[in-house]
Amino acid sequence: MSILGPYMLSLAVLAALGSGLVAGLLLAFSTAVMKALARLPPDQGMKAMQHINVLILNPVFLGIFLGTALLSMALALSGLLRWQAPGSIWMLVGAACYLIGTFGVTITVNVPLNDRLASADVAAAESRLFWSAYVERWLRWNHLRTLMGAVATTSFTLAATYLRGAVP
Repeated sequence: MSILGPYMLSLAVLAALGSGLVAGLLLAFSTAVMKALARLPPDQGMKAMQHINVLILNPVFLGIFLGTALLSMALALSGLLRWQAPGSIWMLVGAACYLIGTFGVTITVNVPLNDRLASADVAAAESRLFWSAYVERWLRWNHLRTLMGAVATTSFTLAATYLRGAVP
């Protein structure tokens, strides 16, 4: 049994909660926030998103976002070391979805897009084209992050169910 053995149920529940909270936030951006910002004049939408990108980097969000990544790594390791144990496959699926599909896409796609937006001149003549392309690409990848967060939530919940012994 791994050192995490007695804590696996709690870790799976926390990972389900964290990935669900992150997926919910991302869903809000996909279904409302970005659509509202896109309807504003480009300079206003850009400025608003620049402010959001600064304010989102707070202890609550980062604690949940990064904490869920750490939980996912621990659950993936446990799932690999104890692959034959009930629920291990769901720990691995949840971890892969969160680490690659939510966390990974954020770091490799959405953060670089946000960095480019941060340095963009909202008053420039080309800002309309920049903003339109930014919103389209950012949303496309955000939809994927949202979906992968929801799949991670479901997978971690299934893992917790197995770990609790509720599934034969």
